[in-house]
Amino acid sequence: MASALIATLEKLIGTPRDGALLRFSLGNEYLKAGDAARAIAELRAAVQRDPAYSAAWKTLGRALADSGHESEALEAWSRGIEAARGKGDRQAEKEMSVFARRLAKKLEGKPHA
Repeated sequence: MASALIATLEKLIGTPRDGALLRFSLGNEYLKAGDAARAIAELRAAVQRDPAYSAAWKTLGRALADSGHESEALEAWSRGIEAARGKGDRQAEKEMSVFARRLAKKLEGKPHA
């Protein structure tokens, strides 16, 4: 069941307030509610609207990794690192670099199917 906040945010879709921040916020709330598929869709919409939105890339990567889409998570974090560098957001760049490195290391240890 959608929370009151999710319902409120959903009402803003298609209005003049519909943008990267709205989609990021909605994606974040879906993620908190355990709806990874909808979270991923909204976070993808956020970065499509604003490819320089490093926080959205970071959260998208986390949602993808938590959903078992590791290669897509690495791609999201890679794009997010580029976005963060472009904006001078060193903290986001550092965090995503650590997440990507940890995931890559984890994947190296997995047997290939």
